[in-house]
Amino acid sequence: MGKQIHIIHGYGASPSSHWFPWLKEKLIADDHQVSVLHMPNSSDPKKEGWLETLANKIKNLDTNTYFVAHSLGSITLLNYLEQLDPLPEFGGFILVSGFSERLSSLPSLDPFTVKEVDYQKIISAANSRAVIAAKDDYIVPCELSQNFSKQLDASFYSVEKGGHFLEDDGFITFQLVYDILNNMMKAV
Repeated sequence: MGKQIHIIHGYGASPSSHWFPWLKEKLIADDHQVSVLHMPNSSDPKKEGWLETLANKIKNLDTNTYFVAHSLGSITLLNYLEQLDPLPEFGGFILVSGFSERLSSLPSLDPFTVKEVDYQKIISAANSRAVIAAKDDYIVPCELSQNFSKQLDASFYSVEKGGHFLEDDGFITFQLVYDILNNMMKAV
């Protein structure tokens, strides 16, 4: 049976950016249902608007639901999941270049990280959790993604050279995300 996968882009991006279209096509070819959410005003993101988008687009969260989130999309996803009451058990997520601490280079994103997430609540609901980061990420320092994965008790995958996994960094495909997601979906 196919799974439901939501892909959430980050700051300054859109559903057609980076490796999102490639991943969507690969997963659809495997008979999954895939949505790449269009986050509003991505070059000047507002937390409320982003959370509202997730609330409107994500229906029927269950054990067949998986998320792939990039950069700012990661902490947005966690903020969204945390406010669900109850938060149902769901398949899991892969957070790419994720962070939960403020980025000194992008103070405009502080509202997204100012309140600490209830990690325990999310860990209890998410069956599979993974964080991917590049050691040479020049936007989100790798240590922040590593801290993030510890807070989430997630598997941590570090890549020697990937930058921020943007199209500019050469990422129009991203095999690692696809492979980890497939392993998660098979493990059930």
